[in-house]
Amino acid sequence: MEANMEQIGNVILDDTYYPGEDLYSDGAVEDHILNLVKRCGQADYPQVIAREKDWAVMYHLAHERENILSWYSFTPGAKVLEVGSGCGAVTGAVSSQAGSVTCIDLSKKRSMINAERHKGSDNITICLGNFQDVEKSLDSDFDYATLIGVFEYGRGYIGGDKPYHGFLTAVMRHIRPGGRLLLAIENKFGLKYWAGCREDHVGTYFEGLEGYPHTEGVRTFTKPELEKIIEECGYSDYKFYYPYPDYKFPVAVYSDECLPRAGELNHNICNFDRDRLVLMDEGKVYDQILKAGLFPLYANSFFVEITKNSA
Repeated sequence: MEANMEQIGNVILDDTYYPGEDLYSDGAVEDHILNLVKRCGQADYPQVIAREKDWAVMYHLAHERENILSWYSFTPGAKVLEVGSGCGAVTGAVSSQAGSVTCIDLSKKRSMINAERHKGSDNITICLGNFQDVEKSLDSDFDYATLIGVFEYGRGYIGGDKPYHGFLTAVMRHIRPGGRLLLAIENKFGLKYWAGCREDHVGTYFEGLEGYPHTEGVRTFTKPELEKIIEECGYSDYKFYYPYPDYKFPVAVYSDECLPRAGELNHNICNFDRDRLVLMDEGKVYDQILKAGLFPLYANSFFVEITKNSA
């Protein structure tokens, strides 16, 4: 298949595997966001968000989104694969540390937004298309791959009897021995869902807690469920972190070696996209969870570092 490249600033867009239409979109607001990033620099985004008062604008442009990766120390000069790069919410956090970043995304509109906002970076290539198509031409020596808010959609895009096993295995094929996959996803049993937050992807109460009885195409997991998938794929070297209040807008990232202290988890009413119930004082419940040593099971989100076994 003949490569078809275009360029926005220094960013290269490769639409060799682009199917010709965007199969995933938030609609007209993406055209609006594209116009915003064409007119405004990164430093202007907080003022833009305050003025627009729109969830989609905030979600895609808020610099806090980068917090999920800005703390992580990539090897200098690293070769990074970002699967599901979207509008580039975390691409800048990667490219500022990496030697090169290869992004993959289904949407040309979102990829153009990503390219516009990072057009001054000379180490970003964005490949348009479904991961299953694009991966045919990908290298297999990436130092890192990222799946930030992407793994949960494996059921909808990968297919097969075990789509999440297949997705993880497919991405790992492109990581060198000793390299790492960085995965961020909601915890199906996160405390916020028990306390009255709607399930993030479908917008209904308790859908994940009840095992997604009315939902196709998306799944989140408990910590034991994620561990089972990772281990069944053959990987035993992995580490869990716990972004708080979640991986989308984290203000802190905890680990098993550095857990929160009593009274510290008091930033819980932070849903911006839809209303919610308030069934309990989450801060007080978290204190009891911490006292019982159960925080890893009820953290709202996970960030998982999975190391590929050395050859």
